[in-house]
This record gives sequence, structure tokens and C-alpha cells, in this order.
Amino acid sequence: MGQSSDRVFFRTEIERLMDRLYGTALRLTRNRADAEDLVAETVMKAWAHFGQLADRRCFHKWLLRILVNTFVSNQRHLHADMFEALDPDDEACQFSLFEKMHQPFLLWWSNPEQELVSKMLREDIEAAIDAIPTAFRTVLVMVEINGQSYAEAAEALALPVGTVRSRLSRARCLLQKALWEQAREAGLTLERPAGTAHSNDKRTKVR
Repeated sequence: MGQSSDRVFFRTEIERLMDRLYGTALRLTRNRADAEDLVAETVMKAWAHFGQLADRRCFHKWLLRILVNTFVSNQRHLHADMFEALDPDDEACQFSLFEKMHQPFLLWWSNPEQELVSKMLREDIEAAIDAIPTAFRTVLVMVEINGQSYAEAAEALALPVGTVRSRLSRARCLLQKALWEQAREAGLTLERPAGTAHSNDKRTKVR
């Protein structure tokens, strides 16, 4: 009876989470066939170790952790140096979408980055994520998309927490830069020649 109820719970949750599971797999692999294989392997591993899950309320996080860990493990076998420490100079990234936008505009609108990104097509954002190198994209997917902690990502990737933070910062920078380029090509940016006055460019002194 217990095993029967386990199967019902497991099948129900897998069906509920399948879209998110596949979407995450696709972001990681950037290939539909590989994403399907990754999901299938994840589901098999999850069922095999289902008895180890202490709190079923954490099923979705546990499942996504298995998926990411499986992806990383497979990548290590294919590319031994994929997740090794990178040259510190390669991780330096000073690009800021916020700073690229005209400053007076920033004074009069809340969360300008969100205003800009909201105009981007979902496909463009996904394409920008896909373009990020695997070592950085994996951390971005784990922390920003799946909500895993730095410690969880570090454990899965066998990296120091500081390296995870650094790679996440680099990933965010690369994503911002890609979105900025796409927005500029689509005519969505608010850049204008230096020295041009802004009608609302005035500051109020706080007494």
C-alpha cells in the first residue's frame, strides 16, 4: 500500500513539474534531444532514490537538484576541464545594463532594467542565456532560476562558494550585455548623444 501511494505521489509530481524540469534541462543542454535524455535520467534517479527524500514538500527542489547534478556529472565525463577554475582575468566583467541607460531616465523611473527587459521577447532572453558559456550558465540556472543556495551550487559543482559567487556575477554581466545588445538592435534603448538636455533633468535638494 505504501509503495502504491509513493508511485501515485511521484507520478503526480513529475507530471506537474515536467514543464519546469524540461525547461531547465533545455537551458543547461541547449539541445532538445539532450534535454529529453537528461530529464529521463533525472526521473529514473529520482525514483531510485525516492526513499531518501525526508520531506516531500521539498520534492521540486530535490528533483531539480538531481537534474543539475546529473548534468554536471555528465559534462565532467565529456569535458574534464569544463568546471575547473578559470583564469581570474576571464571573470572580470564591468558591464552594467543599469549604467548604460541614460542617468536622468533612471531618476524618474523605478527599476529601469526591469522596464527594458520586459520589452524583450522571451525567446531573446532565452537566447541570451543560451549564449553564456556552460560554466557560467550552469551557476546562473542553479541559483537564479532554480533558487539553489550558493552552498548547494558549490557542493554540486565541487567548487568553493567564492567561485560560485564570482561565476554568478560573471554570468549576470554576460546576460546583461547580451540583452543590451539585443535591445539596442531592436531600438529599445534610450541612449542619445552626450550633452543633450533632458526636460526632467533637475534635482531637488533635501533640507
